Amino acid sequence: MAGELEKRASEAFLDDNFELALELYTQALSLDGQNANLLANRAQVHIKLERFTDAVADASKAIGLDHSMTKAYLRKGIACIQLEEYETAKVALKAGASLDPSNTKFKNLIEECDKRIAEEMNDTLKAPVSMDLQSSVLHPLGSPTTGNEPAKEKVSGQGSGRSTSALDSPKPKYRHEFYQKPNEVVLTIFAKGIPAENVNIEFGEQMLSVAIDVPGEETFFFQPRLFAKIVPEMCRYEVLSTKIEIRLHKADTINWTTLEYKRKAKASTLPKLNSPTDLKTERPTYPSSKSKGIDWDKLEAEVKNEEKDEKLDGDAALNKFFRDIYQSADEDTRRAMSKSFVESNGTVLSTNWKDVGTKTVEGSAPDGLEFRQWEY
Repeated sequence: MAGELEKRASEAFLDDNFELALELYTQALSLDGQNANLLANRAQVHIKLERFTDAVADASKAIGLDHSMTKAYLRKGIACIQLEEYETAKVALKAGASLDPSNTKFKNLIEECDKRIAEEMNDTLKAPVSMDLQSSVLHPLGSPTTGNEPAKEKVSGQGSGRSTSALDSPKPKYRHEFYQKPNEVVLTIFAKGIPAENVNIEFGEQMLSVAIDVPGEETFFFQPRLFAKIVPEMCRYEVLSTKIEIRLHKADTINWTTLEYKRKAKASTLPKLNSPTDLKTERPTYPSSKSKGIDWDKLEAEVKNEEKDEKLDGDAALNKFFRDIYQSADEDTRRAMSKSFVESNGTVLSTNWKDVGTKTVEGSAPDGLEFRQWEY
């Protein structure tokens, strides 16, 4: 029966009837829920329907069932790219490429991820950091969506990446809410009496995947694209008797106005310039009783040179030294500096990622002082 449904779903997909393909793949999975091929195919249908979060969920489950299924890695990578989860996409694509080195799709998509990651890094260095630390209350949780799938891969033109199924969904099975601290967001899912072995939680660069699989019940999924990026290796969760508490470590110290990402309105476009001469702007002139005018350009250049050559002392000089190191460092060095500084509560600053990347950096107090770890 499941095989017949799969055949009909494949035909519907080839006819570009993606909604029907989704329905048929879902029916087939209700009969054979551990079929990795069905899950990978439904992930592709999700991609066609621009339900990228659902596509990641299906592809991830397919990979868990069959670690050698290259198309599952490819579809997870494609969906993550559409969600702007470039680090997560790159990990999946590299795993798939190791299984199928001759497939050029992996190589091209990995190069695309590298390009986007570099652009994000540049934007991060330029963007100001907001320190508004007011707490927020979460909106009601949308219920999980079911899947869809197919067999053609395509990356471009996939749209915004937000699933629309939650708009029409019934009341959620488990309620949730969140609050935040300067460095973390604490999410609580009110699921009472759930054994820890029935809870599976994964953290991505800007994604959270929660699966609660209770025997005899439909698996509950909550897979939001988060408001901002997190540090997956520093996130943790705890399954309690009345709830599941998830702590998301912020990558940047900013205020989360919501838990889930909402695409911002497009920026207004600047007017086109008619010619290169339009780029030139005249400096304002000011009336003066002096017979000789002042060269403002020269004066501005002199002031900048003085600032550059200024000799700083104490903390100001030290901060400038570290800032210069960070600005000229490569990606691994920056990650090492950030990770060591955060984990040690500002007492250790390392530039060696190989040394600090695989372990937690312990804090060390100066002579005469005692280091104490804050406990929740």
